[in-house]
Amino acid sequence: MSGPRLADVALGAWEWFGRKAAIGPGSRRAARFAEFGEGSAICFPPVALYGEHAIVIGKHTLIGPNVALSVGMAPGQELIGERMLRIGDHTLIGRGCSIACHFDIEIGDDVFFAPNVYVTDQNHTNADPAIGVGRQFAEEKPVVIGSRSWLATNVVVTPGVTIGEGVTVGANSVVTSDLPDGCIAVGAPARVVG
Repeated sequence: MSGPRLADVALGAWEWFGRKAAIGPGSRRAARFAEFGEGSAICFPPVALYGEHAIVIGKHTLIGPNVALSVGMAPGQELIGERMLRIGDHTLIGRGCSIACHFDIEIGDDVFFAPNVYVTDQNHTNADPAIGVGRQFAEEKPVVIGSRSWLATNVVVTPGVTIGEGVTVGANSVVTSDLPDGCIAVGAPARVVG
C-alpha cells in the first residue's frame, strides 16, 4: 500500500473510531452524568473526565475533542454538591477547552467556546511563603456564563465572575470581573469596549 493510500485508510479508521467512541445519550458512560441531554455528545478523545455524577449536560450540546471536564480535585473524590457543573442546551465547548469545577459553574444555553478556553471556580494563593503556591487554595467562588455568549480562543475565566447574556469576549482575554449583558470585552484583564 502506498503512502497516500495508507494515510487515507488510517485517517478513515481514526474518524470511524472517533465517531464510535464519542459519548452520547443512552451510552454507559453518559449514564454516569447527573443529566446527559438528548442529541448531545462528548467527542473522542476527552483529556480528563471525572466527577460526572455532578455534571449536567443540556440537550443538543456538543463538547469537542481534547476537552477536560472535571468536578473535584481527582477521580473518586467526595464532592460538596450534586449538580456542580451545569452546561445548558445548544452549547458548544470547543476543542481543547478545560472546565475545572470545585464549587459551582453554570454555563447557559447557546453559549459558544472557541478552542482552548479555560474556566475555573478555584484558584491558588501565596499567603504562606513557606508552602508551595500549588498547595495553597483560595476560597472557591461560583462562575456564571450567560446564555448566547461567545468566548473566543484562549479566554480564561477566573473564580467569582458572572458573564452576562449575549456577551462577546475577545481572544486571549482574562475575565477577572463581572461583564454586563450584551457587551464586548477584550484584554487581560478584560475590559468592556463595546
